[in-house]
Amino acid sequence: MSESATGRAPARSAPLHCPYCGDEDLRPEGETAWMCAACRRVFSVTLLGLSIPEVTR
Repeated sequence: MSESATGRAPARSAPLHCPYCGDEDLRPEGETAWMCAACRRVFSVTLLGLSIPEVTR
């Protein structure tokens, strides 16, 4: 991940809902995590990569 001119990682979009309960009231928790106000779970969202399907002939 590249850093911006300020030395911080570029801003990312926020998740739209909690992956556990589906509630939309999410709050930042630290630098890389989110806390759901409804179920109190703390989670992070990580991109693992892209999956490119194999072409069979």
